[in-house]
This record gives sequence, C-alpha cells and structure tokens, in this order.
Amino acid sequence: MQALPTPISVHYVVQWVAMEKLLEKAVSEASKLPESEQQALGVWLLAEIESERRWSDLFERPGTVMERMADEALNEHARGLTTPLDPDQL
Repeated sequence: MQALPTPISVHYVVQWVAMEKLLEKAVSEASKLPESEQQALGVWLLAEIESERRWSDLFERPGTVMERMADEALNEHARGLTTPLDPDQL
C-alpha cells in the first residue's frame, strides 16, 4: 500500500506548481518582447541565478567569507564606524 502524502509534501507540490505556472507566464510574456530585450532579460536572469548560487554556497560553508564579514561589521560597530539604518533614507 502506498503512503498518503503528508500535508507538508502536498504544500511544497502546490508551491512548485504555482511557481512553475508563474515562470511559464513570465517566459510567455518575455517572448513577446523585442529580441534585444529578450536577450537583456535572459542575461539578467541568468546572472541573478548565478549570484543566488554563490550566496547560497557562501552561507553553507562554515568559517568562510560570511563569518569574516560578520566579524568585520561587528568590529566596525564597536569602533563607532557604523550608523543606524533608517529605512526612510534608503
């Protein structure tokens, strides 16, 4: 007898299908753009995907760049070299 899917697995399948449909819609709309805009969009999207992969890799490795960056930020804060973040000033 096959096990019934758990609510969590069903949730992820629903999310995946929704994302797939959204991606299909985005590609369909992008295909209506002029060739040069399609190329620019493709270059941008692939660069974003690669950037996300690099950040994911950095977060997954212990004792790497992320820890050094955090240490540097804390050091700068301790020396009074930081300013509070004001979302209204972004």
